[in-house]
Amino acid sequence: SDEVIRASAKTGIGIDELLAAIVERIPPPQGDPAKPLQAMIFDSHYDSYRGVIAYVRIIDGTITKRQKIRFLKTGASYEVLELGQFIPQRRPCDSLAAGQVGYLVCNIKDVDKVHIGDTISVPGADAAAPLPGYKPPQRMVYCGLFPSDGQNFSDLRDALERLAVNDPSFEFEPETSDALGFGFRCGFLGLLHMEIIQQRLENESDIDLVQTAPNVTYEIVDKRGETKTIHKPQDVPDPGDVEEFRQPIVRCNIIVPTEFIGAVMKLCQERRGIQKSQEYLGAQRAMLTYDIPLAEVVYDLHDKIKSCTRGYGTLDYEMVGYEAADLCRLDFLVNGKRVDALSIVCNRADADRRGRAVAKKLKSEIDRHMFEVAVQAAIGSRVIARETVPAMRKNVTAKCYGGDITRKRKLLQKQKEA
Repeated sequence: SDEVIRASAKTGIGIDELLAAIVERIPPPQGDPAKPLQAMIFDSHYDSYRGVIAYVRIIDGTITKRQKIRFLKTGASYEVLELGQFIPQRRPCDSLAAGQVGYLVCNIKDVDKVHIGDTISVPGADAAAPLPGYKPPQRMVYCGLFPSDGQNFSDLRDALERLAVNDPSFEFEPETSDALGFGFRCGFLGLLHMEIIQQRLENESDIDLVQTAPNVTYEIVDKRGETKTIHKPQDVPDPGDVEEFRQPIVRCNIIVPTEFIGAVMKLCQERRGIQKSQEYLGAQRAMLTYDIPLAEVVYDLHDKIKSCTRGYGTLDYEMVGYEAADLCRLDFLVNGKRVDALSIVCNRADADRRGRAVAKKLKSEIDRHMFEVAVQAAIGSRVIARETVPAMRKNVTAKCYGGDITRKRKLLQKQKEA
């Protein structure tokens, strides 16, 4: 603060030393040092030389150097090699008492042993109970990340493990694609979270990534009555085996100026939203509440709201649950072979439009060959859209210069018949 800066200039003492002296004189918050050790991990990061450094808050008990501790979630036990406080840099100390905040270094090389929200206690029967109230974050968007060079698979795995140390809302698991090779299926809180992770991977680890289309989690009830959770379109069974297809629904609260209410309501109706309420917060502002499928929200709904309200609209949403809907898996075939990386789950009413748009885009991106390349969009075995990349042909009129035009027409006609 300004007072600390003025005091440092007046006394000639450095800001760090002055803050350290202030911290030493502040009495620690109230806690019971006599109780068994109970500490919560609220953050962590990975150091290449010292392993995982965990940031903790001591709820009860006392932790000292060279003490044996146990992570209750994973059951792993370690010896505390160093602990300290932040003033504001890390400074080692001999012990941390109840109510204090600090860091722990235990030479933990396995990043899976430390979880944010976990409770630290002592080994054995004297261990304290886990701290209540922590809920794991709920992933909203899933996509596949594949290295453009297959030899970078192990580097990508190490980079994802380092990122997962201090980001509990991010998860990943290996997957294989016929088109892209070996990669990882990753879960994110939203599209912004996905973009941040991708940029960090490319900038910090120098890995060139190929990303599949983001999609949300669905539920499917099959003919046998079993409920399956679907994280990627490739896991959707054949249409004949699906009894009910459920999509996640979120409740969106949109605050907009009153002059843009009509534009926002039209936008939400186009996204298959159901209006729940409309409340005026004042003479110039209103809040609209809609239940909208999550798949329609995570792509570009926020950007569209900002565009139609000139930047004054705000969007907030929370998960409501799953509802049955008329959904289908839209596959894309190139020369009769399904490309699993391009498959998407969409509403059946939008399947024709989206299939034609993607097929037309693929036609413009695929290079021409000496044979025709058929690009098809299909739902199950029914093809709903097709584009054809024409074959490369010899220019038979290249040697015809001058003379009668009928010579070129005769050659073109002969090639057309062939």
